[in-house]
Amino acid sequence: MDVAVGSTNPVKVDAVERTLERFEPTVTAVAVDSGVPEQPWSIDETVTGAENRARRARTATDAEYGVGLEGGVTHLDGVPGLSLIMWAAVTDGERIERGGGPTLPLPDDVAARLEDGAELGPVMDDRLGTDGIAEADGAAGVLTAGLTSRTQALGEAVACAFGPFVTSSADSQ
Repeated sequence: MDVAVGSTNPVKVDAVERTLERFEPTVTAVAVDSGVPEQPWSIDETVTGAENRARRARTATDAEYGVGLEGGVTHLDGVPGLSLIMWAAVTDGERIERGGGPTLPLPDDVAARLEDGAELGPVMDDRLGTDGIAEADGAAGVLTAGLTSRTQALGEAVACAFGPFVTSSADSQ
């Protein structure tokens, strides 16, 4: 299985490799533009970013599948505060499938800075005194005290988006 990931972020590439491990994929990281703001602010923007990354990664290579991963933030109906969301998209060039990962509540101080125009990664780095948290445990790892990590959380989104490509219609009935 040849897979192109629309990002060179090692966490995103690792999430795809780990999730698809039993298929022994050859995974290629491809720097592509998401076509959405650096900090997506809705489910729609986040999903669109993942779709664009998947399509552009596949187009840039001769891979069988293109995978796009995008994290964003949004206000969810019925859920107080601002939430971190993660989405994946997978395409084989003919169809595209999408899957969501975990949703996490963001602390009020983080949400306030995001609403003032900041991006989540740098805000978390400032808060923690780190550099490059988005390429390590990510906000998901920090905000769950390691109960999950950014790799695991993104991997769940990949699994949900990839599922329709690796199951037959008889398997889902």
